[in-house]
This record gives sequence, C-alpha cells and structure tokens, in this order.
Amino acid sequence: MTTLLSALVGLLAGLHAAAWGMYKDSLHEGFSARRFVRSPLLGLVIGAVLGVLIGWDPREPPVLVVAFGASYAVERALAEVYKTFLREEDQSKYTIPMQLSILGRPVRSRPLRLVAGAAYLLVAGGAVALAHRLGRTHVPAPLVVVLAVGGLGGWISAFGGAWKDAPIEGFQPFKFLRSPAMATGFALVVMRLTTEPALIMLAATGLTIATTETWKTFAFPSSPRGKFAGKPVRFPEMCRRRRRVVPLYAAIWMLVLACLCAAVATAPAGEVVRVEAAHA
Repeated sequence: MTTLLSALVGLLAGLHAAAWGMYKDSLHEGFSARRFVRSPLLGLVIGAVLGVLIGWDPREPPVLVVAFGASYAVERALAEVYKTFLREEDQSKYTIPMQLSILGRPVRSRPLRLVAGAAYLLVAGGAVALAHRLGRTHVPAPLVVVLAVGGLGGWISAFGGAWKDAPIEGFQPFKFLRSPAMATGFALVVMRLTTEPALIMLAATGLTIATTETWKTFAFPSSPRGKFAGKPVRFPEMCRRRRRVVPLYAAIWMLVLACLCAAVATAPAGEVVRVEAAHA
C-alpha cells in the first residue's frame, strides 16, 4: 500500500510538471497526448522506486511533501538528460537550443553528447551520494550541513541553465543565483521534516523547480519561454485550450502546500519529523 501511495505521489509530481510544460509550450508546439503523459508516467515509476528504496509512508503530511519534492527533482533531472543528451530533434525551432550546445551551437556528435550526459549523471549522482553519506551519521542534520548540501541541486541547475542560456541571453547574475538561493531556503524548511541530507537536497530541489516554473509560467502567461523567444505562435487556439490544466495544477499545489503547512505546524520547534531511509 505504501509503495502504491508513493507511486501516486510521483504521479502527482509528474502531472504538475506536465501541466506547466503544456501551458507554456503548447502555443508553439501544439498539444500532444504522448508528450503530456510522459512526465506523469515517469513520475509514477520514480515514486514507486523511491517508495521501495526508502520505505516511507506518504499518508503522513511531512512524508508526502518530501516524496513529492524528491520525485519532482528526479523526474526533472531524467527529463533534462533525455532532452539534452539523448533526443534527436531539429533545433531550428528553438531560439535557445535544447540539445547540448557549446556557445549556443548544438553538438551534433551523438557519442560526445553521451559522454557529456554520463559526466552530468556522475556529478548529479555524486551530489546525492555525498549527501547520503553525511546522513549515515544517524543524527539530525545540523544547520551547516543543510546550508552546504541543501542547495546543491540548485547549483547544478544554475550552472546547467547558464551553460545553455547565457550564450543567447547573456549572463544574468540574479537568474543564476535564484535556484541555489531558493533551494537553500527550501532546505531550511524541509530539514524540519527529515534528517536525511539526501532527501533534504532532493526535496528542496524539486520544490524549487516547481515554484520557479509556477512563477515563470503563470506570472507572465503572455511571455514566451526563452527557448521560443521571438518565434511565432503557431497554435493560437491553445490560448484557450491550455486553461484546462490550470485547475489540476492548482489542486496539486494546494494539496502539497496544505501538507507542508500541517507538517511544519505540528512539528514542535527544534524537533524533526523523521523520514528515514529504510535501506540506507
């Protein structure tokens, strides 16, 4: 039952990501059911795997929040690996190439992209392994650990985004520091829900991505994503159709935020609600 519930939480994380992706991109790419269900199905599998590996019970509000954030982070990481290093796609439709690029020019060599993708996975996996090793002390994560580890996912995202966007848009210091700062802030909240640094890092990263994309998507609904800047709107009918995902998106957010508020409110000051890895 707990594995099934964890899978459902992963499904919600995938639906959340698919909703903002469809809302932002459908004006330029149209709607594809196959593309829309990709993130929910991947999130479903990720949630189930995390449920088996960690052995948590998502019926508890703090666990649901951590499971949602961790599933979100892993799903987004795998989706970016696929789009950046594996997918073969015509990049001319983008202002900013989505495929691995150097100084804004796509790398056409598939072997080179695979090597770069392997290096990216090693860095990301190494960050999670480092955080997990710190958690093997089996004591509540001290503030210094949270500040050092909690923002790692944000830093990886910041460097990856700058590598891709800066050659086209120029380097933007605020944009570069946004993800690390937000991830660290979320880590300070998540540390009240779990003592496991790896879960703190993953959950903080996932919540950061969800929050950042919510702001970019719905605060500026008429502004195209950077990758489509200057490109014509090819599917104007999606201006109306894309609104259908908003209630689902809002409902998922309300569930997660309600659980987060309940979890923080019921955790006495200085006391950590434990979400420990069952198979550390």
